[in-house]
Amino acid sequence: MDEDESLRRYGLRPSGAHLDEIRETLRTHAALERRAQGEGDTELMRLCCVQLFNAGDLDDVLTIWDAKRSSWDADSSVDVQLLCGAGLEETKAYLTTANPPEALAALDYLQLCEGAGDFEGFSVESRSRWYADYYSD
Repeated sequence: MDEDESLRRYGLRPSGAHLDEIRETLRTHAALERRAQGEGDTELMRLCCVQLFNAGDLDDVLTIWDAKRSSWDADSSVDVQLLCGAGLEETKAYLTTANPPEALAALDYLQLCEGAGDFEGFSVESRSRWYADYYSD
């Protein structure tokens, strides 16, 4: 599956029944990217992250983080804001209490980006509209 097929099949706001398929696609391509940069489809990974962002499930934060950190290209493709589909403050609170060590790394990175101004004017709704415009072209 490529980005166009995923967009046709699931749209930007997939139903709950499709979220597990999107998560699996993201995990598969992140694993390919970790094995060798360029083996995974980072554009498809970005779309999967947008789809999960729009679902707003905090349980997806670390899945998105793992995908973002899988390669240099993936890190560039997956915007930090995509970690925050449930909201910035909610995501920070979630990462503060999550057990895996990568949660603290994600929280540190998120706070660093917030301090650098990457979240000025951020809202889930406005970011979702931005991605809708991006994918409608």
